[in-house]
Amino acid sequence: LHGEPTWSFLYRKMIPIFLASGARVVAPDFFGFGKSDKPVDDATYTWSFHRNSLLRLVERLDLQRVTLVVQDWGGLLGLTLPLDGPERYQRLLIMNTVLATGVVPPSKGFLAWRDYVAKTPDLDVAALMQRADPSIDERVAAAYAAPFPDDRYKAGVRRFPAMVPTDPEMEGAATSRDALPFWASFTGKSFMAVGVQDPVLGPPAMRLMQSLIAGCPEPMMLEDAGHFVQEHGEVVARAALEAWK
Repeated sequence: LHGEPTWSFLYRKMIPIFLASGARVVAPDFFGFGKSDKPVDDATYTWSFHRNSLLRLVERLDLQRVTLVVQDWGGLLGLTLPLDGPERYQRLLIMNTVLATGVVPPSKGFLAWRDYVAKTPDLDVAALMQRADPSIDERVAAAYAAPFPDDRYKAGVRRFPAMVPTDPEMEGAATSRDALPFWASFTGKSFMAVGVQDPVLGPPAMRLMQSLIAGCPEPMMLEDAGHFVQEHGEVVARAALEAWK
């Protein structure tokens, strides 16, 4: 599951590795992103709207023995999915994300990002991706931006930062707190990869997440990676599969 402001293209370096292992890979685009429909009304996009769409997808495809792969909003939403059908989920690959319970105060870095997006309705996705990861060239940056030709297509992008539960009473915060016991008693295998250069969801946030997931091993620290860990996805996917043998 991808995050802000990306789409399933983010996993292009990981999907072939998982397919070669014999796995089935399901990599959806959230509504408002990638090749999914993009309602133009900003108010359409809520926590429940996104979470319920994921739940319906899991149910419609009847996914079983799931390895949940999450980063950014993929984790904020995806880590709550086991509340509905916990028996479906067997493994977890987690990268630079959190359970947004509203209890931990947001960082200055996140607040600055939220304010920036609020003031930038026509966010330059290509430029943002290149700033976040200088290894991204013009061709790849253009691919990230392709689903968003102008601001009419960016309602989902605009809404995600404002939807992060930064207060215990915000939508999604209670659901995130309800998910904590599942991960505290998780009996499946997990693997954590951390983009060390991420100023918002880097090592401190991920160490906290590690402490919340039963049996989560020592994280794979990617010193040159930032928020978008999947840009280093091949090495991460191979390491996770090796750890799960």
